[in-house]
Amino acid sequence: MRVLVTGGGGFVGGAVARLLQRCGHQVRSLSRTPYPGLEADGVEVLVGDLRDLEAVRAACRGQEGVVHCAALVGIWGDYKSFFEVNVAGTHHIIRACQESGVPRLVFTSSPSVVFSGSDIEGWTESAPYPQDFDSHYSRTKAVAERLVLAANRPDLLTVALRPHLVWGPGEDRLVARMVARAHAGELRRIGSYNKLVDATFIDDAAEAHRLALESLQPGSAAAGRPYFISGGRPLPIWEIINAILEAAGLPPVDKSVSPIAARAAAWAYEIWYAATRRRGEPRLTRFLVQQLSTAHWFDISAARRDLGYEPRVAFADGIERMRKWYESRKG
Repeated sequence: MRVLVTGGGGFVGGAVARLLQRCGHQVRSLSRTPYPGLEADGVEVLVGDLRDLEAVRAACRGQEGVVHCAALVGIWGDYKSFFEVNVAGTHHIIRACQESGVPRLVFTSSPSVVFSGSDIEGWTESAPYPQDFDSHYSRTKAVAERLVLAANRPDLLTVALRPHLVWGPGEDRLVARMVARAHAGELRRIGSYNKLVDATFIDDAAEAHRLALESLQPGSAAAGRPYFISGGRPLPIWEIINAILEAAGLPPVDKSVSPIAARAAAWAYEIWYAATRRRGEPRLTRFLVQQLSTAHWFDISAARRDLGYEPRVAFADGIERMRKWYESRKG
């Protein structure tokens, strides 16, 4: 199958592109910058921006499937930037697929499209979108997901995947930032909270995309539906974080800050950054406080049933791979 992967230079997109290439698909990547490593792996690399409709049209032309992984990811920034990439860019992908006769579209969504600020324990895909979102990323990903699912037709079958906290060896921004903050002594626990969360090893996330793409056939149960993806075994959040830090050669986080102080600091940082128009992300935001102090794990039985998805990498095995990767980086 000829497949376009948007964001092939990213952590998830790169893993998806390489997996599809190994499985015999003819893979093309669309990214804002060139990636010689992808080309060395046999992937055709096109340079272009999702905000450029003509570039998207050119990338989609002649393809039999699109896996749309590219997005503006973050917990801080102006709404316009998130909208232009995550919503308008996704609209360009849908339009180009329709115009070029691409019959399959897999969209990399996010569980944050249903985050409401409270504990999430075993939720299924029947969970509604919230009335209010606590980040521009979550809001724009929810809008984009709705666009993709609404575009599902017999001539363009669509599906949305919601992989939760994707981690593993490689250039993972989430883990890299966490490790950097721990190394600088800036990481703190929120009170005594140690709620259950689940995460998705990068290999499992890539495999879920492959299964979703290949499942989009006429009569597919997956067409027009979203699916939560995870490792299928929730763990206490600080067990996960400290295991990753240990793999990186760092001590566990044992210092904490009270929930009230954490929320107050998050508000102060957000107000300061907004008032001074500082670049980058605040050291603490309300979204981050929420993520560290609430449970968020999901029922993945629908993905098992409709996609044949099954997590393959146990948490301990993933940690061992992380340890070896960090050791290789030090060398």
